[in-house]
This record gives sequence, C-alpha cells and structure tokens, in this order.
Amino acid sequence: MTLKTILAAATLAALGTGLAAQEVKIGIAAEPYPPFASLDSSGTWVGWEVDVIDAVCKAAELNCVITPVAWDGIIPSLTGGQIDAIMASMSITEERMKTIDFSDPYYNTPTVVVADKAMDIDATPEGLKDKIIGVQASTIHQAYAQEYFKDAAEIRIYQTQDEANQDLVAGRIDATQADSIAMADFVSTDAGACCEIKGNVADDPAILGLGVGAGVRKGEDALREALNKGIAAILADGTHAEITARYFKASIY
Repeated sequence: MTLKTILAAATLAALGTGLAAQEVKIGIAAEPYPPFASLDSSGTWVGWEVDVIDAVCKAAELNCVITPVAWDGIIPSLTGGQIDAIMASMSITEERMKTIDFSDPYYNTPTVVVADKAMDIDATPEGLKDKIIGVQASTIHQAYAQEYFKDAAEIRIYQTQDEANQDLVAGRIDATQADSIAMADFVSTDAGACCEIKGNVADDPAILGLGVGAGVRKGEDALREALNKGIAAILADGTHAEITARYFKASIY
C-alpha cells in the first residue's frame, strides 16, 4: 500500500507540473450574476466567484484565464474544447454528471422564491397557484419549477436572471426562483426594494444538486484533482472564509 501511495502521489505531481505549464480556460457565464460575477465600470470581471477562481487556481498552481461564455452554451463549450473548466455557480446534478465531471463543491446555498412584499406568496405549489413565476433557462431552477410548479403556476423562461428580476419589478411576473445569495443581493438594492424572499423551496437533491462545483470534461482527472487540491487548500487556510466575508454576512459553504 505504501508503494502504491507513493506512485499515486508521484503521478499526480507529474500531472500537476504539466497543467501548471499550460493555460487553463475557466468558463464563467457571460451574463452578469452579482455578487458572484459581473463586469465593473472598467470592464473587469469581479465578484465572489471571480475571487474564488483566482484563489483556487493560485493554490493549485494553475495558469487560469477567465473566459466568458453564454450560459446556455457553457457545457457545449466545455465538451467542445473552447474552455477547460466551468466555475459559474453550476450545481452538481445527476443530469449534468451524465455529460461532465465535477470537482468537490466550493459553495452550497438554498433555493428561494422572491416576490413583491405585498403579495401573499410562499415557496410551494399552493402558494404559487395561478401565479406567473419566472426562471432562468438551462438552470436547476427551470428544471425544479417545471417539475413542481407547472400544474399550479405559469412558468416563464428567461435567458438571464437579471431579465427575470426586471420583469418582477415591472409586475410582468409575480415571482421568481433562484439562488438565495443572489436574490438576497438583489432585494437589498434600490431596484429590488419592492420585493422580498418568500421562503426556501422544498429540497430535491436530484434536481437542485449537491452544491456548486467546477465542471470538467469526462476523463480530465488531472485537472479535476488539481481543482480539488485548490478548493481544499483555500478552505483549510481560511482564504475561502476571508473572500466570503467581503461579500456575505455568513458562510456559504
């Protein structure tokens, strides 16, 4: 067992050396998703997830380049070789694991329903009966709404969460479903002051996943393990917590 362990460690070290010498394109969604990733006034990508990407790559000794890709084409971009990994708040789900592999999770937060403060709505089929709920395309939220809310509510699909939020504020939909952290950020802004989180949806790991991880191509074990090494390192040395404290009041891991 000792010899096997030594050989495995040597192999991983050699693979890591090879990865360090090449550019690793980390795909993020081209659409803004604050506070995780968005463009600042100078055109630079900023946000919690951007900072985490930088920290993970540094800890893993990877030469990473952030590469924006349209969300609805981000998995095809990975499998087609345009990017090498996805770090774009992508939940680890059984359906996605049929196509790609995932690293260990680097954050996990509940899923919530948001609506106008004056509306009597909760995060259940009964609470959304005869309402219009907006969700982002190609997300776990679309899959969840179509599984649990389709018989009670009208479901509208948007290319970005920002578009759904805009229609919520304008009164064109009654509610939206999304990640709790992103929506907490939205309702704290002037634009989202009309609305509030109405509650968490009932958990369904098969649809909502097992947390957010980095997606890699099937068989890219060296890169997946390098990312796992980086994630473990920033969790262990406090970097993850330090980055989180810049954006949130509590842990999201």
